[in-house]
Amino acid sequence: MRDRLAQALSLRLRVFLFFAFLAFGGVAAVLFGLWLGYLRLDETTPASAFVSAGLISVFCILALVTWVWHLFDENVARPIQKLAGGMRARAHADIDEELDHADARYLGDLGHAAFAVTGTLAETKNALAEAVERETTRLAVENARLQALLADVPAGVLLCSNDHQIVFYNGQALELLPGEVVAGLNRSVLDYLRPAPLRNAYRRLKASADADAYCDVLCTAVQSGEVLAGRMRLVNLPHRAGEVPGYVLTLRDVTSDLRLHAGREELLDEIFDRVRRPAANIQTVLDSGAAANGDGRAALLGEVDKLTHAITDLGTRYDRDRGGWWPMEEVRASELVDSVVALTGRDGIRVTGDSEPMVIRCDAFQIVALLTHLCERLVAVIDASVISLRIAGDGEGGAMITLGWKGDVLQVGLLEGWLDLPLEVGMANVTGRSVLVTHATEAWPEPGRLGRAILRLPLPQARAVEQTPARARRSAVYDFELLDREPSGELAQTPLRDLTCVVFDTETTGLLPSSGDEIVQIAALRLLGGKRIPGESFETLVDPERPIPAVATQVHHISDAMVAGAPTIATAGKRFHTFAHGAVLVAHNAPFDLEFLRRHEGAIGASFDNPVLDTVLLSAVVFGQSETHTLDALTERLGIEIPPEARHTAMGDTIATAAAFEMMIPMLEGQGHRTFGEVIAAVRRHSRLLRDANDPDRI
Repeated sequence: MRDRLAQALSLRLRVFLFFAFLAFGGVAAVLFGLWLGYLRLDETTPASAFVSAGLISVFCILALVTWVWHLFDENVARPIQKLAGGMRARAHADIDEELDHADARYLGDLGHAAFAVTGTLAETKNALAEAVERETTRLAVENARLQALLADVPAGVLLCSNDHQIVFYNGQALELLPGEVVAGLNRSVLDYLRPAPLRNAYRRLKASADADAYCDVLCTAVQSGEVLAGRMRLVNLPHRAGEVPGYVLTLRDVTSDLRLHAGREELLDEIFDRVRRPAANIQTVLDSGAAANGDGRAALLGEVDKLTHAITDLGTRYDRDRGGWWPMEEVRASELVDSVVALTGRDGIRVTGDSEPMVIRCDAFQIVALLTHLCERLVAVIDASVISLRIAGDGEGGAMITLGWKGDVLQVGLLEGWLDLPLEVGMANVTGRSVLVTHATEAWPEPGRLGRAILRLPLPQARAVEQTPARARRSAVYDFELLDREPSGELAQTPLRDLTCVVFDTETTGLLPSSGDEIVQIAALRLLGGKRIPGESFETLVDPERPIPAVATQVHHISDAMVAGAPTIATAGKRFHTFAHGAVLVAHNAPFDLEFLRRHEGAIGASFDNPVLDTVLLSAVVFGQSETHTLDALTERLGIEIPPEARHTAMGDTIATAAAFEMMIPMLEGQGHRTFGEVIAAVRRHSRLLRDANDPDRI
């Protein structure tokens, strides 16, 4: 009955009745006070009677106003605040749930109107999303193909802004830029490569009048010392007047090439030195005529012997190292076998193949051509049949290729002749013998068993394929908006969407760091432009150097056995600090997590003085302080699903917090809080809920 009456009255009538009741109550309180004063006229003086009447009226009015305020707060202010938060969430975030307007029953048609507006908005957004999806599906597919293509480019590719911040990278670039923290978006490439060559090349390109100019660069990785050969080219895109363009940098590791070249040069120097001296001595003996006597002849033979040994030794070393100078690749043994079977089958030769799971370093094209050539010769010359090919490990870090057949044993002289024949590999002067020399190996025939003969061909470099899950391929990662980002100056003036953020969470042995509780797990994600960066994450178990209570294990499922051998907080904390360098830290109830970290700053050797955003306080800004602001309540309001098995794990809670933060950014902007400083000012109005973790001097 009460709810039906509330819905029947309009909001304007309800407000009018509210203030009419307030006026009536005030008049009634005054009349009541005067009446009581009138009753006391016979007992006291008129003045004291009317004073008493006034005081009674005042207290009655205060009580009335307090009661009315309570009703107004419960039935008007809070429902409006909740309604506004729900509408804002549906306007700026992808929430499909219907708006709950049950608490707005005393707001007349406002609740129903808000429900209708959000419903229509959802329908419009869905229709728009379908239209956009049809148009963007093709672009998304092409984008995925482009990323996959760039991920498999053998060279490392980087796109950097004019201040050397990474805007794009592929998987190979990550392998070439080692560091305490893996290279990522909006990190400076100068943290990973020696800056001088890059700065000089960039300066020359900017000074060049040729728009298609490029500059070759030879630089060194800061941490590993590897030498990288690169090519830098300015990004030839339309720019605003006065804007300095970024650049594309392709990189490849030439450390091994330079080492091989240096070894080859050293060998050549040694050849000249070791051959020149005996040759000079021989020439001296011959010129002096001493070769005719016994001593001279002995000296001559000694020098000849030295020269012979030197040439033999140097030739052996040359043959051994020649394979390192020739471009090789790692190929699976099964692929070599399949290729030989396919090529011989095309000529009507049936070959059965088999191989152990292993990877061989070789020139696959030349090896396949040689084996195919040998199979053809065996059939054509000695009428071999039932040919088999097997590749297996030799037990010494190499592979043994065994070619078997039914028929006569191959004569060595015949094999030598076959090896001198040219192979069809698309290159001149390539024979079977040159292939063997290139791979620093040889081939020989052997008698087999049961009427079969075999041919052995070892390859020195091979390794077994470990039966481990395939590593996920790192696709290309980019954010081209970084090229157009203007320097923001002070942090307080930086827009929320321009912040580089690290969202993190910890799991601990308990809730009281002052009582000895410690961290057992840290997880973090990087956000840039209000979006997660694929693949840029941090996660590690931490040895708390104390037993983990059973009650804590029941919450986060981390046991003593799991953290055995894990890094201590000194090591894990330093790695996390490096990962979060230069970023704004984001956490749910940040003071709790930071207290554990800051207690170990001495052991870590770094201070966690990053700016901080707390999603508890951000939730209070967006939805009002009277709402519940636990992570479960926040994610439920925003329609974020946390799998039960991921809740109370560091990475699971980090992913949920990051998703909530991403969705609240447009809501904060809708309230007018667009910069970091504006958000912090709004957050500090809710300091009663939770203290702000920022240092006031840094904002």
